[in-house]
This record gives sequence, C-alpha cells and structure tokens, in this order.
Amino acid sequence: MQPPNSHARRFQDWTNKHIFAGSIDNLGEHPNDAWESGYQAPDYQQQTIASNTNYSGGEDSPPPRPSPPPKERPNENTKLNGTTEEEQGVDAHVGNERITALQAAWNVTNAIQGMFIVGLPIAVKVGGWWSVGAMVGVAYICYWTGVLLIQCLYEKGEKIRHSYKDVAEAYHPGFGKVVLAAQLTELLSTCIIYLVLAGDLLQACFPSIDKPAWMMLVSSMLLGCSFLDSLQVVSTLSLANAVSHLIVNAIMMIYCLSQISSWSLSSVTFGLDFYTLPTMIGVVVFGYTSHIFLPSLEGNMQEPKQFNAMLKWSHVAAAAFKAIFGLMGYLTFGEFTQQEISNSLPNQGFKIVINLVLVVKALLSYPLPFFAAVHIIRDNFFKGTKKTMFTGCYSLDGSLREWALFLRILLILFTLFVALSVPYLIEVMGLIGNITGTMLSFIWPALFHLKLKSVGMVDRDRKFDQFIIGLGSLICLSGFYFSAKQLHLAIQHTD
Repeated sequence: MQPPNSHARRFQDWTNKHIFAGSIDNLGEHPNDAWESGYQAPDYQQQTIASNTNYSGGEDSPPPRPSPPPKERPNENTKLNGTTEEEQGVDAHVGNERITALQAAWNVTNAIQGMFIVGLPIAVKVGGWWSVGAMVGVAYICYWTGVLLIQCLYEKGEKIRHSYKDVAEAYHPGFGKVVLAAQLTELLSTCIIYLVLAGDLLQACFPSIDKPAWMMLVSSMLLGCSFLDSLQVVSTLSLANAVSHLIVNAIMMIYCLSQISSWSLSSVTFGLDFYTLPTMIGVVVFGYTSHIFLPSLEGNMQEPKQFNAMLKWSHVAAAAFKAIFGLMGYLTFGEFTQQEISNSLPNQGFKIVINLVLVVKALLSYPLPFFAAVHIIRDNFFKGTKKTMFTGCYSLDGSLREWALFLRILLILFTLFVALSVPYLIEVMGLIGNITGTMLSFIWPALFHLKLKSVGMVDRDRKFDQFIIGLGSLICLSGFYFSAKQLHLAIQHTD
C-alpha cells in the first residue's frame, strides 16, 4: 500500500498534466519542437550539398549516399490511420485516467482558493457587507457562466469543441487569440502580484529594508524558473504550495477564533463607497477566475454529467469559506486590518513566522503561472517558421537555446519591472479582476452562449445571458475607471 503523500503526489501530477496543461494548447507536449522548426529542411539540404561537394573519390567510385534526414517526431495525438484526434473530433486534452466529481471539485477549489484570500479582510473593511455580498454573488455568477461555457462545447448532445479557445473561435474566427491574450495577461499579472505580495510581507518583517529591495531579492531567487520545462517539477512545487496554503489558513482561522470575544458585528458597515467598492469587487472577481481550464476538467471527468453539481457545490464551499474568512479577519483586527491579514498580527514574532511561510508560498506559486505564460508565448510565436513568426526555442538535441533562455529571464525581469512600478497589491488585483477577470468569467461565456445557443433558446435564458453581459460590462467599465483612479492616487501618494 502506497503512503498517502504518494497518492497526493500522483494526483497533483495528473492534475497539472491533464487539467492545467490541457487547458493550454500543446502545453503538455515534449519541449523539443525543433523537429517542426522552419530551419529543418534548409539545414538538411545544405548538409547534403556540402557532403556531395566535398566528395573526392574517383570517377568510378559511387558517390557517398547522403545521410537520411532526421525522422519527424510523431505528433502524440496522431492515430494509426494518420489522422489526428482533433480531425476525428476527439478531445486531445483528455487523459487516459479519469477523475471523480470529488477530485474535480478539489481542482476547482484549488484554483479559486489561492493565497490572495489574505486580502479579503481588507475588502470587508473597505466594502463592509457589500464586499461579503460580492463574495457570494460573484461565486453564483461564476458558477452559472461556467455552466454556460460548458454548454457551448456541445451541439445537439455531441461534444464538438474542447477548450475555451475553441468556443471563442466558433463565436468569431480569430477571437481565440483575444482569449489567449486575456489569459496571458491574467497569468503575468498573477506573477506580478506574487512579487508585490512577497515584498509587502518581507518589509513588514524587516522594515529596515525597503519593499523594492525585497522584490528584487525575491525575483533573483525566481530566476531558476527560466529553466523550467517539466510539468513534474511544477507539480512538486504546486503540491508543496497547497500544503503550505492549508497550514497558514488553519493557523490564521484558529487565531481569529481565539479572539472571538472581541468581535463586534456592528463594526461591519452597510456604508456604500462608490470610489472604493468597484476595486474591492475586482479583488473578489480576481479570486474566482477559473474558466480557462473548466473545459479540460469536464472532459476528464468519469461522469461529465456530474459537472454542474460539482461546480455548484465547489463554488458554494468557496463562497462560504471566503465570506467567513474575510469576516473573521476583519472582526478580529477591526480598523487595524492591513492589506495582508498576517500583517495585522500584533505579535511581531508570530507575524514574522506567518509572513515567511506566506513568502515561501508565493515563491512556490510563481512557477505555475510563469510556466503557462512561457508556453503560451512559445506556442504562438516560437514553434518554428513554418508555424509561427519565429524559429523554435529548442535545438535538435532538445536543449533550450541560449537566446530563448535569455527571453525567459527577460520575462521574469518584466514582471519585476511592473511590480516595482506599481507595487500596490489591492489596487492591481482590483484592476486586473475588473478587466480580464470580468471578461473571462462574466462577459465572454454569456456572450458566446447567447450566440452559439440562440436557436431554440427560451426567452428566460436569453434575458439571463443579456443580464450577465450587462452586469459584467458595468463592473468592467466602472471597475476599470475607479481601480485605475485608485491606482493613480496610490502612485501619487507614494511620490
């Protein structure tokens, strides 16, 4: 019998390979894409000509036979008859092993219960009961838009689409690139926020060193992510991240419960501040963005018909936990609530311990979105001149080219540069949540559903789609304006 941690590791490996990686086209492929690069044929032809030119044998001697060209690396999705799974209408993102509804719920919960819940108590402080209501209401809408997105995969009971990008392309050819751009923005923004968060936490522990210096130090520790090409390594880091997440949440909730005698529900106000509430709603939306990988998750379930129920109860659990955690945090610290709940702890020694664990969690969290962002860029720009604008990132022996490694390092430095430019956790989370979050989780699923399922749609469903599109657009536009304004004020205040 295998130990429990072995089962957890296997499940985490499977999750990253078939759910997370499957949600991004070709992410699960072997990194050696040199076989498909545009320079293959010319290189071989030049080698053949050179070998024939340098031949110095006699006239009667037969010329040496040129070495055969390298065999093409077969596509992992190619069937025996030469057709691909995509051509046969088979979901290439579906693995051999299927997961239960409970395991699928764990994946959804893991995606929407990230470490950014440390900012929920400040949302309650600023928005009061309105922020608590947003935590529940956004979960409800994200559940329904997730259902709408999955419905768009099917036509007349048959699954003909397999990803968010496929649905976007069905809505309008070329729109899939817009979805990928939004996903890339979301991923890089997540990396940036991890740096900002780590800087905040470390500065609170050791105030003698300023925040930019801490962010630069953390970024230097993350330069090793440039060499990441294995989902197995990312899986190990993700598993350690999940364990540290559970530990910190448990510790903080136990501490808050120990202070229950000082709680006062009357301190949570119903006051409505139109200047700050949109930013708080953006923070909440940012924490519920999981729609990108829902199609792969549904395709890998043993019983896809259980998807709706699984999604509903996972969002119910997430909404309950976030609302309770946010309330408990604010009720415990009151007006002393900081942007990160751990910075509100009065005992400096205890705060340092918790913050250092959270910093380690941020370091473990960074590789996953960075890994995905790198592969999105690679698959759309660096797959070889026959397929994309630039040549492949890998040489013939499968090693990463020096310039490709340099570009990855530049990407890490880019996230550092943005983090140094706008080192404001809540404002950046609110801005990103109000832009890409509302598009990916509110507007686009309902918009795609309204068009692709228009035939035979009852009036109630049509109005519901239109309501979500309108609400999402309102949140997006107002949130963008007020979040950008809050960010501008924060920058001016710092200057």
